[in-house]
Amino acid sequence: MSSASSGPQSVGRALEILDLVADAAGPVGAKVLARRLGCSLSTVYHLLGPLVERGHLVRAAGGGYAPGPRVAALHRAFQRHVGVAAPGVGEVLARLRRESGAEAYFTAYRDGRITVVNSTAPVTDTAHPFVPGPEVRAHATAHGKALLAGLGRGERRRYLAAHGMARYTERTITAADRFEAELARVRGQGYAVSVGEADPAYTCVAMVVPGGAGGAVHALSVSLPTERFARGRGRVRAAVADSVRAFSGSAFYGGAGNAGA
Repeated sequence: MSSASSGPQSVGRALEILDLVADAAGPVGAKVLARRLGCSLSTVYHLLGPLVERGHLVRAAGGGYAPGPRVAALHRAFQRHVGVAAPGVGEVLARLRRESGAEAYFTAYRDGRITVVNSTAPVTDTAHPFVPGPEVRAHATAHGKALLAGLGRGERRRYLAAHGMARYTERTITAADRFEAELARVRGQGYAVSVGEADPAYTCVAMVVPGGAGGAVHALSVSLPTERFARGRGRVRAAVADSVRAFSGSAFYGGAGNAGA
């Protein structure tokens, strides 16, 4: 076996294939993957074999490769480890969506990473700006601000140093001192708001859920077009606050949190 398709480089390329397939709008062909990775077609096929065999990828009926059933199992395992595998989480998000009229999200901070774990946004809505997965825009989102505001200053600085503060819109806060002032405001008022900071057309509102365990901190949030938020901001904030109170006091949340310990 050649060095081009073995060892750490092979692992890195296999993970890159998974990322490319996951981020694509549809099945991805082997030739496209080879071109994106900058390697030979034979190397790509060598890497695709184990990924298909283990269920991380599947061959699509019309050609190319798509995410396989093992991906769903890994997501469920991740939810369990961050303490949100209980069925009640989906019920809380559905209720929050009904009461706020906005898509609802459950987000976790753990081990220096912020992840959108669950959402009511349809998976078919590819235009929606917030989707489950690693959050790379935490400084520009309400759920990111809410979670970062609760960290110690040193831990927060390490997070921002590792992930950066990229500018996504003209409203994005990219200066450290301004961001610290924003987080002080979040702590003072008990909730975070992001108006067009991650996406120019959307506003999101978030609050931390008290009682997280197992090293994870959780937040509930909603997102909606900014013009709709301007017409009903009080109702939206109240819906998030009500859901946080109901969620933090529920038996299943305590059980989920303890399971992650």
